Amino acid sequence: PGVDLALWAEASRLREEYWGKNVYLRGIVEFSNHCRQNCLYCGLRRDNRELSRYCIDAEAIFSAAKAVKGLGFGTVVLQSGEDAGGDGEDVAKLICRIKNKLNLAVTLSLGEREVADYRLWREAGADRYLLKLETLDEDLYARLRPGRKLAQRLHSLQELKDLGYETGSGLIAGLPGERPGDLRRGLEFLAGLHLDMLSISPFTPAPGTPFAEALACGLAEIFNAMALARVLMPTAHIPVTSALGLHGDDVRLAALAVGDVLMPSLTPEAVRGAYAIYAGKNSGAESPKARAEAMRDLLLNAGFALPAGPGSAWRIERGS
Repeated sequence: PGVDLALWAEASRLREEYWGKNVYLRGIVEFSNHCRQNCLYCGLRRDNRELSRYCIDAEAIFSAAKAVKGLGFGTVVLQSGEDAGGDGEDVAKLICRIKNKLNLAVTLSLGEREVADYRLWREAGADRYLLKLETLDEDLYARLRPGRKLAQRLHSLQELKDLGYETGSGLIAGLPGERPGDLRRGLEFLAGLHLDMLSISPFTPAPGTPFAEALACGLAEIFNAMALARVLMPTAHIPVTSALGLHGDDVRLAALAVGDVLMPSLTPEAVRGAYAIYAGKNSGAESPKARAEAMRDLLLNAGFALPAGPGSAWRIERGS
């Protein structure tokens, strides 16, 4: 109910035209939940005193990347909060090791950094960078991300593009304070940037935040947003986010009618529950490896294809 069926049908047709039945699995390793930012919607926010903080070492990250390789996935995603103490050189060494020893594509999602770090990591072999914006409304951005400016985030996104990263960004649907039309305007703006990947997550309240009791985004809104993103950006990778996956495998499979990427968490069991960007994140009882294997089997049984290799951007796969 509430899903624009004509929009959904067109988005499904475009997904089939450009990506066929392919689903690209990326193993995500959330190696630190330390964050200098104080975003009102995120459980990792600096002022959340309820959260137990962690940072796993390079050896543990590499072991998790080996598990990604063992599952047959072509990409490891290294993600953390925006940790001011993170050392750029250490990340570069880790990227080199993963590229040389495991031959995986490396996606980074480490927030805003100095361009020198972006350049260092690109030279070390990083392939992709995901820098989410969450909203393209300047006033809402300033309210939700105290002390931060949308213009700086957009500048960082352009720096990443200029360095040759496959570049992705994302929005949150249903953010508290979002006005009618904000999400559409944001998607249209991002489509104009010709990004390689676009993520749309449903707002999901997080404990320890000012929005802990706010209403979650409904399924119709996120499905319509994903469909619009596919129509606006037919060749972009569009993930089915983990927050949408909270609604169960049937919803995840339905969303893959327009999306084409899933990113199961391979974060070590001892800490994965503390990467609590929203309620329910990484809360399943299964081990990360068992859940990733189950996801792979679910997709195959549903008739999807799981291509080997990194699943590069459309322009790179086709040499354009």
